[in-house]
Amino acid sequence: MSQQKEAISTINGLIETLKDGEKGFKDASEAVKDPQLKSLFRQYSQQRHRFASELQAQALSLGESKPEKSSSASSAMHRAWINLKSAVTSGDDKAILSECERGEDSAVHEYKEAVQNGLTGVAREIVARQFTEIKSAHDRVKNLRDTAK
Repeated sequence: MSQQKEAISTINGLIETLKDGEKGFKDASEAVKDPQLKSLFRQYSQQRHRFASELQAQALSLGESKPEKSSSASSAMHRAWINLKSAVTSGDDKAILSECERGEDSAVHEYKEAVQNGLTGVAREIVARQFTEIKSAHDRVKNLRDTAK
C-alpha cells in the first residue's frame, strides 16, 4: 500500500475514534448530575467533533474522496463507549467517569500508534497536536474518576 493510502487509512481510523468519543461524551454529558461534569463532557464532545472535521479536511487534501463520517462498529473504542450506555442508565457519575476513561484509553492508544507509525508532514503535525489534547483529556477524566465519591 502506498504511503498516501496508509496515511488516509490511519486518518479515517482516527476519525472513527473521534466520532465514537464525540457521541460518548455527548451521552455522558446528558447523563451525569454534576453541572461541571456536564460542561466538561460537552466541551470534549465538541472538541472531538472539531478534531474529526480537521482530519476529514486533511484526508481530502491527501486525495480521499469520501473521508470517514461515522463512528466505528467494531473497534475497542466503540465497545468502550457502548459500555458507557449501561453506566449512563445507572446515573452514577463515578461509573460514567470510569467508562469515559476506558474510551479515552482506546483513543490515546489509537493516537499513539498513528503518531509512531508513518504519518508525515502536515498530517503528522495535526495528529501530534490532537494527541496532546486527547492525552490531557484522558488524564483529566482519570483524575476526576480517581477523586469521585
